[in-house]
Amino acid sequence: MDAERARQLLQAERQRIERALGRFGPVDDGEPADEFDPANQASNLYQDEFDEGLENDLREQLTAVERAEQRLAAGTYGLSVSSGKPIPDERLEAVPTAELTVDEERARNT
Repeated sequence: MDAERARQLLQAERQRIERALGRFGPVDDGEPADEFDPANQASNLYQDEFDEGLENDLREQLTAVERAEQRLAAGTYGLSVSSGKPIPDERLEAVPTAELTVDEERARNT
C-alpha cells in the first residue's frame, strides 16, 4: 500500500476514535438524582460499566493505531508482525491497523 494512503487511513481512524472518546464524561439524564432508589442505582451502575468497557475498547483501538503509525515510520506497515508476509491492500483498507494476514488472524482465534 502507498505510504500516503496508509497515512490517510490511519489519520481517519485516529480521528474517529478520538471523537468517540470525546463523548465520554458526565451525562445529565434529566432525572432528579435519587441515590436511594435501587432502580436508579442499578441503571447508573450498568451505564457506567458499559461506558467504561467501551472507553477501554476505544483506547485499545487507539493503541493499535499508534503501533500501525510506528510500523509505517519504520517501513514495515502492511507486513504481518508475525510472519513478515504482506497484508493485502484490501484488508488494510478495511482494517488499517491490521497486524496479521486474514489466515494468521483466523488461526490465532481458533
